[in-house]
Amino acid sequence: MKKINIIKENKTFNQIINLNKCVKDKNFIIYYNYNPENNNYRFGISVGKKIGHAVIRNKYKRKIRNIIDNNKKLYAKKLDYIIIVRKNCLNLTFLEMEKSFIQLINKIKKEDLYD
Repeated sequence: MKKINIIKENKTFNQIINLNKCVKDKNFIIYYNYNPENNNYRFGISVGKKIGHAVIRNKYKRKIRNIIDNNKKLYAKKLDYIIIVRKNCLNLTFLEMEKSFIQLINKIKKEDLYD
């Protein structure tokens, strides 16, 4: 994932989360927001301390980044995404995580078309 596609600022995270446009399942919560200033999509990934210690959290961040890179065609331009990993992801394989993530992204596409 390129550096321009990453959201790191806490202020930006909070702005997107406070707008309450989200999709959820038992594995992920994805908040999203339209961003007219940026021509590309951007991602922020959050893995809480309940998931495990730093090594485990970083492992799941790497997995999510890999899923994002493998499915670049799915994301809408000018959207910002905040991905929050839930504890249920600990029980999943990589393919199951990817399937769940893709379902949520497709759900965002459908919702975004009708807005």
